[in-house]
Amino acid sequence: MRKKLIALPSMIIMMLVLSACSMGGFKADHNYKIEDFEFENQHNEKVSLEDLKGTVWIAQFVFTNCETVCLPMMANMTDLQQQLKDAGVEDYKIVSFSIDPKMDTPEALQTYLDSFDPVDQSNWEMLTGYSQETIEKFAIGSFKTFVSKTPGNDQVIHGTAFSLVDKDGVSVKSYNGAEDVPYEQIIKDIKALIKTDQKS
Repeated sequence: MRKKLIALPSMIIMMLVLSACSMGGFKADHNYKIEDFEFENQHNEKVSLEDLKGTVWIAQFVFTNCETVCLPMMANMTDLQQQLKDAGVEDYKIVSFSIDPKMDTPEALQTYLDSFDPVDQSNWEMLTGYSQETIEKFAIGSFKTFVSKTPGNDQVIHGTAFSLVDKDGVSVKSYNGAEDVPYEQIIKDIKALIKTDQKS
């Protein structure tokens, strides 16, 4: 009888592991609910959190006048898009939030995106159309990432993470977006999350 009782916890753990595998093997690192928003993309179109509901998306914070990390971040995101295409992943979006909205008009964002020659611009939203205060509060409130523009300086201090957002508008994972990008892990997570979402 005692041996059976000892074996019971092991059986429960095994059942939980198998259950996780059947759900696509995705495990969130955090759960940050994205605040409602309605911003403007590079095509002068309104894009809201509601518009993105039902789609897995990956977010980043960049700006066109950036002299440091944004260039590798954008290049890395373009590489990720190519690798996702090669892996046959289509049902997702990329969302880039400008952290210098005064300078980054829709037209400026379109020109900036063009310069990186992405595989597919149709699933890439470059967002602006808000105040500096709004984006700084939105970044920390929704993604727990720091954004700060110092008066008299044309550069903006910000985090370099790529953030994975599920179909319900919840940020569930983040990855280094500036260097040593874990492409394989991101692709695996996006695939798993899409698969999990399709089953839910």
